[in-house]
Amino acid sequence: MYADKKRIKANKMMIRFDDYEFELIKAMAAYQGDQPAAFMRDLVLREAIALLGEQVPEILSAK
Repeated sequence: MYADKKRIKANKMMIRFDDYEFELIKAMAAYQGDQPAAFMRDLVLREAIALLGEQVPEILSAK
């Protein structure tokens, strides 16, 4: 069980890529040894944290 039920990854988002973008993402994920969706999730969260700079809430930085 989860100690914090808000940590369950149940929220979805849809994003669309053209064939070239999708091939790039798949190649980058394969290079990292990850699945494309997991790679994109990590990439988006890292970018969000970078944009927030020093004001990152603990909820975003915890995995």
